[in-house]
Amino acid sequence: MPAPIVFFDIAGPDMARQAAFYRTVFDWDVDASGGFTAPAITPLPGTLRADPAGHMIYVGVDDVAATLAKIVANGGKIVTPRFEVKGVVVLGLFTDPAGNPMGLVEMAGGKPKVP
Repeated sequence: MPAPIVFFDIAGPDMARQAAFYRTVFDWDVDASGGFTAPAITPLPGTLRADPAGHMIYVGVDDVAATLAKIVANGGKIVTPRFEVKGVVVLGLFTDPAGNPMGLVEMAGGKPKVP
C-alpha cells in the first residue's frame, strides 16, 4: 500500500488570526488550540513539478471568484485571479494572512470543474 498523507499544518505568527481566517473563509471548525479536521476528496490527487522547491494546498470551492473576494475581505491576498485551464480545471491562487501560498479549485458535483 502506498504511504498515505496523514496530516498537514498551516503556520503563521498569529494563530488566532489564522484560525479566524480559515474558519470564516472555508468554514473549518478550528478549535482553540488550532486543531481542525478538513474534508478531503479521496484518493487525494497530487503532482510533482519541475519548479523551485515549494508546496501548495488547493481547497475546493463552489465559486473561485467569490471565495477570492472573501479571502481579501478577511486579510488574505489574491496572487492570481480565477483562471481556466481548458479541459483541465478552474483555479485561483492566494496567500493567507500569514503569507502562505494556497490555491482554490472550482468544484461542480463534488469534483473539480472542467471548463
